[in-house]
Amino acid sequence: MKPMNESVRAYFRIALVALIIIGAFWVLGPFLAALMFAAILCLTTWPLFVWVEARVKGRATLAALLTTLILAAAVLLPMAYLAATVADAVSQLLTILRPWFQSGDHVPPDWLAGLPLIGEPLDAYWRKIAASQEEIARLGQQLFEPTRKFLLATVGLIGQGLLELTLVVCIAFFFYRDGRALAAHLGHFANKIGGELGGRMLTLARTTIMGVMIGIVGTAAAQSLVALIGFLIAGVPTALLLAAATFFLSMVPIGPPLIWGGAAWWLYSQGETGWAIFMAIYGVALISSVDNLVKPILISYSASLPILLIALGVFGGVLAFGFVGIFLGPVILALALNLAAGWSSAPPTTPDSA
Repeated sequence: MKPMNESVRAYFRIALVALIIIGAFWVLGPFLAALMFAAILCLTTWPLFVWVEARVKGRATLAALLTTLILAAAVLLPMAYLAATVADAVSQLLTILRPWFQSGDHVPPDWLAGLPLIGEPLDAYWRKIAASQEEIARLGQQLFEPTRKFLLATVGLIGQGLLELTLVVCIAFFFYRDGRALAAHLGHFANKIGGELGGRMLTLARTTIMGVMIGIVGTAAAQSLVALIGFLIAGVPTALLLAAATFFLSMVPIGPPLIWGGAAWWLYSQGETGWAIFMAIYGVALISSVDNLVKPILISYSASLPILLIALGVFGGVLAFGFVGIFLGPVILALALNLAAGWSSAPPTTPDSA
């Protein structure tokens, strides 16, 4: 009976540990994305923390606080400005669009017929619809509601992103302060679970995260800087806001053309045809070329990540984790890809000789 009692106790201990683990994940589930992104952000910016810590003579708590404030100034302030400006712009845009959609005066612009191949058919179709007041009013009402929902969803996503980034920055303070102890515990856990292979996988994970974040964020920063210069040269208003939008949308392959293309369209609508042509050429030749030139160099520096994987990671990350998924999704996919490759290339273990 005694061995049976011992086995029952063992099962109870296993069940208790399993319940504790499940409960922990259940409690931390709503914050899991923020915790992961804070860990990735701290790992990427750890050299900055070390530099600040050396300047304050090794006081880890003060260094963590100062580094967190630097992080907040670099991330939260532009994001707050972007959220406030976009919310105001969407409100004004909806006020303008509602009467435009509901009115019957929709004569096509003169330049539409001049477009090669598709210009004349589009112009004729537009005039055909505009000839019927009832049809154009009905079409406008049908189009306005999806447009309104899309614009409000965009504002909601940016607002959600601001809240998530605020939580990430708050969590980052504790990761900076206790980072060395957490790294030691993680290394011990990896070695205990996987031995030498666990240590190699942990090193590979760190290298992959650093490489992907440097590639994605570095490319986004380069594109937004080049875009800011172009917007200032062309005299586009709210150039800083458009540059911030370029930074976040640079994760999406078609993101930056939406920004500089919109700026070119605005310049054309204002009668600045020359500057509109300049903006279009500048966008194609410089802003969008940064992605093709800088990203492969930065990512290949420490991790190889296909462009398709970045795009899938961005869209899937947003669907799974919200705004922070823009950064989190590509990192997770790249990490899974490189860990799988590292695991499969691991040398086979030699069994002990009898």
